[in-house]
Amino acid sequence: MSLLRTSIALAALALAGGAFAQGKTLYIGMNGGVMEQSYTKYVFPAFEKIHNVKVVVVPGTSSDILAKVQASKEKPPVHVMFLDDGVMMRAIKLGLCQKMNDSPVLKDLYPSARMAGGMAAGVNVGMTGIGYNKKMFDEKKWPAPTSWMDFADPKFKGKVVFQSLPSSSFGLHGFLMFNRIQGGTEKNVDPGFNKWGSTIGPNVLEYIPSSAKLSEMVQTGDAAIFPLTPTSVATQKAKGIPMEYAQPKEGSVLLMVAECVTARNDNPELAQKLAEFLLTPQAQAAALEFGNQIPSNLKTQPSSPAAKATMDAFKGYMKTVVTLDWDTINELRPGWNTRWNKSIER
Repeated sequence: MSLLRTSIALAALALAGGAFAQGKTLYIGMNGGVMEQSYTKYVFPAFEKIHNVKVVVVPGTSSDILAKVQASKEKPPVHVMFLDDGVMMRAIKLGLCQKMNDSPVLKDLYPSARMAGGMAAGVNVGMTGIGYNKKMFDEKKWPAPTSWMDFADPKFKGKVVFQSLPSSSFGLHGFLMFNRIQGGTEKNVDPGFNKWGSTIGPNVLEYIPSSAKLSEMVQTGDAAIFPLTPTSVATQKAKGIPMEYAQPKEGSVLLMVAECVTARNDNPELAQKLAEFLLTPQAQAAALEFGNQIPSNLKTQPSSPAAKATMDAFKGYMKTVVTLDWDTINELRPGWNTRWNKSIER
């Protein structure tokens, strides 16, 4: 790991490019838990040392962070924010992001990671598929799930845990894939809403606002199957939680975590440097090694056999990944949220 850390430091030096901040603090909004821990311990320190700055995480879901920045947009509480791709598109349309500096590192990203003409960039890429309780499946001799329609299998009655559509990308993704199977599109979600109550709905034990409770619910045997990403599953498996990931035959949903520099923040120059640094292969290699974050930079090289295996599995999942129409989703989602709360999660 010393070689990896040295390369991260060199990358930060290369991006320093001038005067250093003197004892400054930068705030970054991102998910808490493993993401916060891995970035704080293994990614930020090189940048902090070179620039004489402290990077402090303001933890929260994408919706939480967006709400905080929108509420204080004239003096945003964070300098950089990580948001799920769909939420990021909303943030850009709300004028909450400033254009990123035209850095050479942007050319090394997946094309889909260069967002909205340079207003934001994908930091890591992934997908939402099916997570399941491996211990329960083994004990009951159930085969691994293969389809989004497995959520409607009667044997899972009272054992499905679904994230809430208004607050979670995972829940939104799962619902929209179900809607597609029922013949709907992002422009027409009637099939999904109309069929939910006679298919998946009766199996749902609980609608949860985020995935934070899932590990506990798997350990207690309450949760059998739920929408989740392979990255989240790998993180829980590393903690000894008996989870496994399954790629649905209909495809998983592309889920990219993107970053932008907030508009009107009080240190835009240094915030731009941080955003640029987080896209380098060296920073992303550390995030992969210690946080299972799949790199958006195509030049990132895994630093261990385990990290290489993670990237290889990801490439296989990408073969059937589904992309969503975010312009339509963001336009119509407020109405969906109201309908969901009244007809499903009431």
